[in-house]
Amino acid sequence: MDTRPLIGVVPLMDYKLESLWMLPGYMDGITEAGGTPVMLPLTEDPDVIRQLVALCDGILVTGGQDVAPEMYGETASPEYLAMNPELSPELDRMEALLIPEVIATDTPMLGICRGVQILNAVLGGTMWHDLPTELPSDVEHHMPNPPYDLLGHEVDLVPGTPLADLMEAAGEGSRIAVNSYHHQAVREVADELAVMAKADDGVIEALYRPGSRFCWGVQWHPEFLHKVDARSRMIFKAFVDAARS
Repeated sequence: MDTRPLIGVVPLMDYKLESLWMLPGYMDGITEAGGTPVMLPLTEDPDVIRQLVALCDGILVTGGQDVAPEMYGETASPEYLAMNPELSPELDRMEALLIPEVIATDTPMLGICRGVQILNAVLGGTMWHDLPTELPSDVEHHMPNPPYDLLGHEVDLVPGTPLADLMEAAGEGSRIAVNSYHHQAVREVADELAVMAKADDGVIEALYRPGSRFCWGVQWHPEFLHKVDARSRMIFKAFVDAARS
């Protein structure tokens, strides 16, 4: 009997309800790809984080609130603060401990939206605080209304990167359509990471860590797309297969 890999999923936070919660798409995408998802507790205890990583075959770093500018050595501007962005210092601190442990143990990891941003920030990269004000373009990075299982814009895949190889092997080509729901984005890429995809305006849409067995981050949302988009299912499957191995 094939053992399904256990995938730890970083929780989402709802400050109004004082609760941890989860979007079903994260769990369903993993389950349909052959994994068993479990939502992790919110913790900043290094011993607990080490135990969680040791128990899990893979880690999914979810979307959510803005990554605080302090996470990448910057200070929030008055303009940014005037937007009243919701931050999550608890998640920032947890993931600042979790990501290095995942990398040190070579545990497969997939980051989605905030997940790719915090991966880059923790490893020393920087961020665009707010694309509409800092890097305006004609590309719609923030789809205005649900449903979010619609395709928004296209991205170009960097040849020779794992995501490009995955799509090429499936006959998808070097340019794919994605959905988009973000106002922050990776600016300067951390030294340990490399770009896998960019939008037409140059915004970085996917990263990976060449030194890891599987360490990917995508800016779009396969957790919304996977039911209608084979490419999103391929990303989940590549992640779960890496965790199985």
